[in-house]
Amino acid sequence: MTTRTAKCRCGRLRAECEGEPTRVSVCHCLECQKRTGSAFAAQARWPEGQIRLTGEFKTWERTADSGRSATYRFCPECGSTVTYSNEGHPGMIAVPLGAFADPAFPPPRFSVYEHRMHPWTAVLGAEVEHSSTVSSERFPDAREDEPIAPGRAAS
Repeated sequence: MTTRTAKCRCGRLRAECEGEPTRVSVCHCLECQKRTGSAFAAQARWPEGQIRLTGEFKTWERTADSGRSATYRFCPECGSTVTYSNEGHPGMIAVPLGAFADPAFPPPRFSVYEHRMHPWTAVLGAEVEHSSTVSSERFPDAREDEPIAPGRAAS
């Protein structure tokens, strides 16, 4: 079985990921852009039982565009996010692809929040599923300027 190790920039926090990821994706939402300091974020997800986190970490929680909670685990020394989870993918842990520092990592198969994508970016590949669905379309009772209440289900 394949084991991949993700690390923070200083190497004090590590995530060992067993097996192949169940999902590799790119997200163009504004919060992912802020988290990465880039035009998008790339991440892979595994079932939580297949990830072992070692080293000291801090957590930070926020409400996502969907109204669901997202929890980030990051190194208290260098600040790098090594894992995160959100209520939209229960039982799954996401790991930023850059934390693996592996150019041979499997490519993304999903590109989401493309309505927030910078016009000069592109996620290429015949097998990539593209989505521009905005939260207000998935949660029709929500106003665009109003956060969606946590735990609220999509129609």
